[in-house]
Amino acid sequence: MNFARHSISSTNPVHIFDARFDPDCEIFTAATPAGFAVYRAWPLKLIRKRELTGGTLAAAVPLHTSNLLFLLGGGRSPLYPPNKVILWDDALGCEVAELEFRERVRGIACRRGWLAVSLRRRVVVFEVGERVTRYGEWDTCDNPRGLLAMATRAHSTLLAIAGRQMGHVQLVHLPPCPPPAPRGPPPSQPPKKPPMSPSKHPVSIIAAHTTALTTLSLPPSGRLLATTSSRGTLVRIWDVHTGKLIRELRRGTDKAEIYGVAFRPDEKELCVWSDKGTVHVFTLVVSGASNRQSTLSPLAPFLPLPKYFGSEWSYAQYRIPAQSSHISISSTSTKSPTADVRDEERCTVGWIEVSTADAMLPQGTSLQPTEYQLIALTYAGGWYRLSLPSFGTPTAPSPAANMGASPGSPPKAPSMHQYHARASSVSSSTMGGKTDKGKEKEREKESRDCVLQEFRRFGRWDGW
Repeated sequence: MNFARHSISSTNPVHIFDARFDPDCEIFTAATPAGFAVYRAWPLKLIRKRELTGGTLAAAVPLHTSNLLFLLGGGRSPLYPPNKVILWDDALGCEVAELEFRERVRGIACRRGWLAVSLRRRVVVFEVGERVTRYGEWDTCDNPRGLLAMATRAHSTLLAIAGRQMGHVQLVHLPPCPPPAPRGPPPSQPPKKPPMSPSKHPVSIIAAHTTALTTLSLPPSGRLLATTSSRGTLVRIWDVHTGKLIRELRRGTDKAEIYGVAFRPDEKELCVWSDKGTVHVFTLVVSGASNRQSTLSPLAPFLPLPKYFGSEWSYAQYRIPAQSSHISISSTSTKSPTADVRDEERCTVGWIEVSTADAMLPQGTSLQPTEYQLIALTYAGGWYRLSLPSFGTPTAPSPAANMGASPGSPPKAPSMHQYHARASSVSSSTMGGKTDKGKEKEREKESRDCVLQEFRRFGRWDGW
């Protein structure tokens, strides 16, 4: 039994309706039954909270780290009608504008100066300045999830939305995103000129899947596109300039609902999370850690093997503990029939860049001055900071390494006594070999696990 994964509390479990990172993962918002709160992503810190009476929110979407947020009403008693988007100025502590539609709002995405609203069969884009003005509208296929994604880096232009056919993606190019306001004293050198945006974009439609889309994800630059479908087994990476498939990554073999995909800011890795409660990490570059592949994959150029054997699997993963492991000694078994039911397995994940001097890593760990780590937020109020497993440069195995294999080392060679064993001991030596292989597989599996560096809770109004 693993008691370390259980927590006993005298208070009721936290109920999070929605948790969202800003585009740079500097802050995140949490919508709760009491209102919404804004936190610094790392180090975790409550920045501000707003108690709202009269109803609940479905989401509070931050516009980068500015004082503007976009609020959506939701739950059993919505604070706002589901066909409205509310612009909230947290510096003033009040609503400053609202957008009303003829149907329910399915999803929103934002960047500096722009807001995209997804409805059931169309996407409407607004320019947000001193006034909110309508910019354009695009038709989509049936899109009940409200899928859309925006590139958020300065001078980026891409908006990815569902296409008019199931499984297709439309690429819409908006005016360039303005750069962020400079912080601190003005720079001594003049700012660089923005890159010239192309007058024509060769690709406007990508036929990504044959089944319905479940997620659309873009890195800040908008150079790549990640798509997943209702099958929940594959993540496809596309080059938006050419429309070509450049990688196909396998989450697993069984069907799952993929909740999200997040690119690392430098586009060298991405993470995927689903209703299985596991976060998978894939690499997108050749150097460094490599994704796992089938032992038969080298034969693919020579034999007509099924596509499955050429799949790339995650090189690292982390299993988020079950939310039901939180034991509340004050809660009772009776539940109100009108109470909102939280999704215990749901979470969201983002990338942060930390200094190894501040990361509280074990002594003797040799790493770069900064490294990328993951922040996982669960809808039960769990905050997990995860570091990726370190893989050394592969070298030829030494005899000592074969005697006691460490994580990531090559398979053990059979010992000499196995070759000279008598016929009467063949069965026992075979059993011992199977045991060694089982232990080795277990060690190899552990070497692929992300390391939990820090765990805390968020979502309560009464502090920690």
